[in-house]
Amino acid sequence: MKDFEVIVAGGGAMGSAAAWQLAKRGLRVACLDRFAPPHALGSSHGATRIIREAYFEHPQYVPLVRRAYTLWDELATEVGHPLYFLTGGAYIGPPDSALLRGVRASVRTHAIPHDVLDPDALARRYRALKAEPGMQAIVEERAGFLHVADAIRAMRARAAAAGAQMEDHAPVERFEVGENDVTVQTARGSYRAERLVIAVGGWIRELVPQLAGIFSVQRQVTVWCATRGAGVAPNEAPVTIWELASGGTFYTIPDEGDGFKIGVHYGGALTTVADIDRNVSEAERHKGRALLARYIPLAAGEVRSASVCMYTNTPDLHFAIDWLPGSNERVLIVSPCSGHGFKFAPAIGEIAAQMITRDMANFDVTRFALARFAGP
Repeated sequence: MKDFEVIVAGGGAMGSAAAWQLAKRGLRVACLDRFAPPHALGSSHGATRIIREAYFEHPQYVPLVRRAYTLWDELATEVGHPLYFLTGGAYIGPPDSALLRGVRASVRTHAIPHDVLDPDALARRYRALKAEPGMQAIVEERAGFLHVADAIRAMRARAAAAGAQMEDHAPVERFEVGENDVTVQTARGSYRAERLVIAVGGWIRELVPQLAGIFSVQRQVTVWCATRGAGVAPNEAPVTIWELASGGTFYTIPDEGDGFKIGVHYGGALTTVADIDRNVSEAERHKGRALLARYIPLAAGEVRSASVCMYTNTPDLHFAIDWLPGSNERVLIVSPCSGHGFKFAPAIGEIAAQMITRDMANFDVTRFALARFAGP
């Protein structure tokens, strides 16, 4: 039996961030992952991820992402190289779309500098973007993309440097809450700690069956295409999020060496971690390239690669950060982020550490409480 003050189940973005923030506070921490992060079998992969301030999901996320920017910068200083690259961001769709309504709410609430452009003005700003007539774009300067693998390696390295025990190939099979501790059983043996942080993404349904009815796992496909001709410089196509008149939403990230990235946001098939189909069909590859051909034609070269990841969704698509009911505040749920959480990882890790240590929290997380899903 190995003894710690805190065990973190899951070593992806959220788990690594929690381990880092806990260890830097001097706690004895073990971070357990079923694989060896960074890997491509969960949700924390895909080469690059968007980071953005004009948050369409809700203005409540803007202070949280601002804190994340600060912590990413601090982490980059510690490891000696940048972890994100600013390209600017364009949010494009019908003026009354949910996407643009949400962006307008955030920029107005938090005074975020931005420009509102029609399709012609957008094309003059970014020659690669081809919005349809009647669309509108809201452009912010602070958006960009994170380097996924570098970010996870950096958080894990700083966690280890602060004394955290990072254990790979140690899947958490079950846990038991006692009066004064939590016992965790893995394929590599038993662990005991005062607190347990669960950040296992899609595996939460199996690890915590009492929450299986809340969370769903959705299969999502990402495609990378070669750029055409002379390519597309970052100042010619920033990170983008598009909402079509049909209601579909997709995002793009400029080529960072692997190709121009495109992914449909939501809409994938419901699945489980055991049954997810990790093969990408030709039809799925074609769909990604076809979207680029219509809206960013210079980025619609041959398909270079494609991958499958998982969104672990809540019913309202907002985060779940809360003590597990009935655990006497010994088990903290941190992770189901509904496909838009990676950018927040260091800030969410900090929140987890503050909740574990009973420090004054920077943010009110009652909005992410599990109780909001309880029946009447």
